[in-house]
Amino acid sequence: MYRKIYNSFIERKAKGTKSFAVLIDPDKVTPDGIAELAGKCTESKVDYIFLGGSLVITDHLDDVVQQIKASCDIPVILFPGSPSQVSRYADALLYLSMISGRNPELLIGQHVVSAAAVKKSGLEVISTGYMVIDGGAPTTVSYISNATPIPADKDDIAMCTAMAGDMLGMKVIYMDAGSGARKPITESMIQRVSSQVEVPVIVGGGIRTAEKAYLNCKAGADIIVVGNAIEKDASLIREIAEAVHSAPVNAAR
Repeated sequence: MYRKIYNSFIERKAKGTKSFAVLIDPDKVTPDGIAELAGKCTESKVDYIFLGGSLVITDHLDDVVQQIKASCDIPVILFPGSPSQVSRYADALLYLSMISGRNPELLIGQHVVSAAAVKKSGLEVISTGYMVIDGGAPTTVSYISNATPIPADKDDIAMCTAMAGDMLGMKVIYMDAGSGARKPITESMIQRVSSQVEVPVIVGGGIRTAEKAYLNCKAGADIIVVGNAIEKDASLIREIAEAVHSAPVNAAR
């Protein structure tokens, strides 16, 4: 399978180029809203659009993907919260294994259920070591996953978890404080993780300012993901994109 999206992750990481992904929840957008949001993303040179949520209750995922694709040329990457969140119209799928928890359903169980459908979809599949970090408040992802997040101040646990995921063959590590987190992941934890893994590191959850996005990039994050804050203030797209793209090359290395 041609790995166009993953290759872009690797190439950008090799150059030290930081990326910005806008996260869209299919439950929270309308056709008009999608077109407007896609326009803002294009103007701000957003690198990727992530699509998904921990609890998608609508059944128009295919429609949302196609509307985004019709409105811009930015790659659409599925960030699924369940096996049902698969659309063949997207460019790629983050195949999440929650390596931070001990819920077997999210380590491998749901993957067995979804494997045939994912294979049939023809999507580019990116195996992703998904790590939920305590963001200071219960989040949808922590509730739905029924898994205890990694404590926010336990950098060593996060580092060893990410190292294990890397050595087990995960193609990316995704550190997430969850939508609506009170506290974003600390730069010290990001630095600890990024310094010990070879694969791209994605960081999201609780990022509300361009400054925090920039500091995360300096700490070693390769891709910054923002969703909840943008739902409240779309003007942040341009601010955060500029901050991410201005981060110094290989700042944490």
